[in-house]
Amino acid sequence: MVKPGRNDPCPCGSGKKYKACCGRVSAATTDGAEELRPLVALMTAGRFAELEIASRQRLEAQPASGHAWQLLAVALSRQGKDALQALTRATQYLPQDSVAHLNHGNALARLGRLDEAQLSFRRALAICPDFAEVHQHLGELLLNLGRVDAALLCCRRALEIKPDYAEAHHSMGRALGRLGQIDAAMASFREALTLDPDMIEAHVNLANALRSLGRLADAIAGYRRALRIKPDFVVAHAELGTALRLQGRASESEASCGEALRMDPDSAAALSALAELRADAGRFAEAEQLFNRVIAIDPGSVEAWAALARLRRMTAADEAWLVGAQRLAERDLPPNRELLLRYALGKYFDDREDFANAFANYRRANQLAKCCGPAHDRMQLSRAIDLIIRSHTKLWLSRARAANPSPRPVFIVGMLRSGTTLAEQILASHPAVFGAGELTFWAAQSAAAIAAASAADADLDADLDAAGGPMSDSVLARLGNEYLELLRSLSADAPRVVNKLPTNFLFLGLIRAALPEARIIHMRRNPIDTCLSIYFQHFEAANTYATDLEDLAHYYREYRRLMQHWRTALPASALLEVPYEGLVLDLETWSRRLLDFVGLPWHPGCLEFHRTARTVVTASRWQVRQAISAASVERWRHYERFVGPLKSLLDMEEHVQTPISRP
Repeated sequence: MVKPGRNDPCPCGSGKKYKACCGRVSAATTDGAEELRPLVALMTAGRFAELEIASRQRLEAQPASGHAWQLLAVALSRQGKDALQALTRATQYLPQDSVAHLNHGNALARLGRLDEAQLSFRRALAICPDFAEVHQHLGELLLNLGRVDAALLCCRRALEIKPDYAEAHHSMGRALGRLGQIDAAMASFREALTLDPDMIEAHVNLANALRSLGRLADAIAGYRRALRIKPDFVVAHAELGTALRLQGRASESEASCGEALRMDPDSAAALSALAELRADAGRFAEAEQLFNRVIAIDPGSVEAWAALARLRRMTAADEAWLVGAQRLAERDLPPNRELLLRYALGKYFDDREDFANAFANYRRANQLAKCCGPAHDRMQLSRAIDLIIRSHTKLWLSRARAANPSPRPVFIVGMLRSGTTLAEQILASHPAVFGAGELTFWAAQSAAAIAAASAADADLDADLDAAGGPMSDSVLARLGNEYLELLRSLSADAPRVVNKLPTNFLFLGLIRAALPEARIIHMRRNPIDTCLSIYFQHFEAANTYATDLEDLAHYYREYRRLMQHWRTALPASALLEVPYEGLVLDLETWSRRLLDFVGLPWHPGCLEFHRTARTVVTASRWQVRQAISAASVERWRHYERFVGPLKSLLDMEEHVQTPISRP
């Protein structure tokens, strides 16, 4: 039997390094009595079957030898056997041995006995308060219990004791990520990787953080770095599949999921990613089968239970799903787990028209989501909108000379849940249009523009036109060319390529300056319907405003303020405003206007958009495959008694109902 390396993953399956798990024994064991030295030699040589026999023989002669129980536990763990009894005996006979309590806690944690594990860790700390490894393991356990703030304190204490402790930096990153502090989390993951470049979990979690920010290319590179270190790391293959899926690379995503399943046919992560791929393609029955398979493998998979509710409209026939989801939600789950089920239960009751129960679950989901993410900073948002308005002026836009007149780019913008996916599906049903989904290219570029503007006007009081605007013509030309190259990589020959990332409304000045022939479609929807639909969806923590009705109302006003600026700053020919209500109530009229606006002839297939075979990865993927319906118009009336903070937006409704058209 080959001796495991000290930095190898522990063979017990804990996910920790061997040296920090089953390879750990107390110093007294290795430096102790003469009679233990042959056993220690067997452990050091990796001869664990012999170590088991020798340890048992020693215990027959000395049943109260805690060190022999420790060595037996190592032997059993290394062979994949149950070591809990041996570890328990070690703590009984070595009550003042902090390592024995640490190992016992780790074993209990692996079995899901978290409260007992926590007691073992705290006993270890009572014996040795400066034991950094125990603080780190306790932090990991508290994270699993959803006690993120307490976990963060444990990680910080571990790093105070041992600043170069890579595992503690990694745990710190996980805790910060759960709090929505993504930049700080990534810094911790990077510090862990500086100390231990082969820590595959840190590579994967850094990639997950990048993915949550929409930096899909960087995330994919991170997963691939992990796989170069450990090619058979199933989780990395599954997560890579998810990132490739979000980037619209369905065939590569499926290949990555297939590789994970080749190694582990029961990988819940890979099966779930494959199910999402099937749903993206409109194959909802297959997706449902796959999610049910995940539940059969792991009945506690909250992701699979929640995903089932998103695949179709729930009916009275789904009573079994309701019972199972409610039973799971009522367990003592961490907030980031329970919230997934609460959003799903909200949808179930909304589908069943039980609106009181629906809102109760949505409210609970958002309360939990708020606990797991950063607070929304209204003042910061308002300052950011101020800066965009003052740096991307009509004068600057009129002077910009990017000189890239390609008509290929089409942008669909607006609030989340405003109908952008529907508009894209209609356009993508035309043979001359490629729907590229949500491309995050301009978010990164605009961040650079805002930074430049801030540097030119740190106090936000100077006229930014005098500073020359946020970007030079040469930079704008480069960005325009890079974006067009991105479009070519997605579709070599489609005359029009649609980017439907809703939040591109923040970057319209930059987009128009770099691509003066780009066409921009602004989807507008009843403000309360819009905000309530956002409130009913689970979004990444970066959407800090989405979990609170008052924050939603503030965000909506700031969005409207910026759009009013673009109406005055952009040429009228650049912008078509489309009311969601008008589109669903008069599909053909508005579909013709959409096509005319982007310079394409009418095609009747656009009226059959729900039959178009293409990949859709947004939350609206089920809806856009149904025939047009006005059921979501004035949907908020069902929840009127619950949406008090949003009612102040009613004064904006008239503008929505009497849309401005600029064909």
